[in-house]
Amino acid sequence: MHKGPERTGLAAVSTALLAMSRRLEVRDVLRTIVVSARELLDAEYAALGVPDDHGGFAQFVVDGISPEQWRAIGPLPRQHGILASMLHKDAPERLADVRQDPRFGGWPSAHPEMSDFLGLPVRDGEEILGALFLANKRGPDGFTDEDEELLDLLAQHAAIALTNARLYERSRELTIAEERSRLAHELHDAVSQKLFSLRLTAQAAAALVDRDPTRAKGELQQVSALAAEAADELRAAVTELRPAALDEDGLVATLRTHVHVLDRAHTAHVTFTCDGVRALPATQEEALLRVAQEALHNALRHSGADRVEVTLARTPGGGAVLKVLDTGKGFAPQAVRRAGRHLGLVSMRDRASGVGGRLTENSEPGRGTTIEMEVPGG
Repeated sequence: MHKGPERTGLAAVSTALLAMSRRLEVRDVLRTIVVSARELLDAEYAALGVPDDHGGFAQFVVDGISPEQWRAIGPLPRQHGILASMLHKDAPERLADVRQDPRFGGWPSAHPEMSDFLGLPVRDGEEILGALFLANKRGPDGFTDEDEELLDLLAQHAAIALTNARLYERSRELTIAEERSRLAHELHDAVSQKLFSLRLTAQAAAALVDRDPTRAKGELQQVSALAAEAADELRAAVTELRPAALDEDGLVATLRTHVHVLDRAHTAHVTFTCDGVRALPATQEEALLRVAQEALHNALRHSGADRVEVTLARTPGGGAVLKVLDTGKGFAPQAVRRAGRHLGLVSMRDRASGVGGRLTENSEPGRGTTIEMEVPGG
């Protein structure tokens, strides 16, 4: 059965709105809005600017311009001219040629030429969340009344998606604060206990030096071992407390750096290999990173492994699979319930299912443990 243009247009709008609603990170929502707007309205260029409180833009996302062009254009625009007017208007702004408008102040030399223009603010009640605009409609007639209506619909849903994403990020910040507090307690408990043992053992060695040098030597060897363990605990805690560079560097580089630090901090040999994994949605990347960190924490502090292997590979559907394998003591299948609490398996499963993925664990006493997390393609 043939689908008419109206049915096809509704399907495209539905797909765009669904894509927006599925994103949880602000940066992903902004990118989805811009890409959806440009594709739906058949324009060469689209952008969305989120204003700051200092006359500029905190974020400015573009589509239709290559990364090389964007770098050549230079600093983010300021809130002036037509961009500023869109942040203070309720209605769309439609121009046959933006260059002829008296508010137009020119572009940097590397900026592409733009003529017809359509833009409007993205609002949540009285709050202005951003300014969305498109340029260079493909076709002879420029932007139409129908385009205005469609962009207004997109902007309304964009406001909802952005508000939800902001709420999610605030919730995540609270979770991160709780996690840092937990790690601080772990650091205090673990290192304090080791240092207390270290102090008692050193005192015992001092008392034995004169009357039993052999036993004193044994106590001093224990002092050395306890000091090494305390150093490992401290390095591991500092590594976990250090802010991840996920937003700036992406999952692969962040994981590689994390593994490299752990390899230097621990006696176990920790390795990382990656096979063809490209950028994933931010929520998936964070979930994969947190599961990897939890699995590495378990392997290095509880399993007694001398080797830990982390691999990240692309799946045929465009997703990714993470594996953390250790050569430690493992645990019996009947102990999974207890191990789940002890090793944070429940938390890792929740992280995986929260991004549409799945987590499996495979372990046997004396034969190590493998934690595997798979996330689907976009």
